Formats: sequence, structure tokens, C-alpha cells
Amino acid sequence: MPLIQFITHDGNQYEAEIDAGSTLMQGAVDNMIDGILAECGGACSCATCHCYIDEAWIEVVGPAEGIEHEMLDVVREPKESSRLSCQIVVTDKMEGLVVHLPESQY
Repeated sequence: MPLIQFITHDGNQYEAEIDAGSTLMQGAVDNMIDGILAECGGACSCATCHCYIDEAWIEVVGPAEGIEHEMLDVVREPKESSRLSCQIVVTDKMEGLVVHLPESQY
């Protein structure tokens, strides 16, 4: 169960153990991490689980592809490291992953 670190836009830090095989979004919701709204429940249709992957972890997590890549066009303040957390499946290799959260999902 990898330990993931979430950092809010204002610098608050939270840690959550998330089961490998679960999505980053579901783990954030289950651990009540503020900033991940997940209004569509992980269907990749609302972009309210937008996050930024820390630069040191981009290669491990991988890039957005397909519909996720298209959905990132509608997020506020997109960056090269933007991802939708509902599309990131947690693996054991993600132990220590650092995820930054945007100021707002809207």
C-alpha cells in the first residue's frame, strides 16, 4: 500500500496510504483529501479530480492519453504535469509519490 503525499496550493501536506490497483482519485476521496472533488466518480467526464504530478514522478506516472488528454483542455490552470487523478492507477512503484493540488477545480 504505497504512501502518497498530497500538497495543496497553499502548502498544506497530507499523506494517504492507497491500495495498489486503486485510482489516485479514489484513494484521495477515501482519505478525505481536500481538493479532489471527483464529481463524476471516476468516469473521466468532469475533470474535478485534476492534479499536478511532481516533476520527479512524471516518468513513473506517465502522460495523459486519449480522453484524459482531451479533458485536460477544460481544467483551470493546466500545466505540463496536469493529470486527472481518476486515470492514474496506483502501483507499488508509486511509494512516496508527490501530488500537487490546484487552488480550485472550477
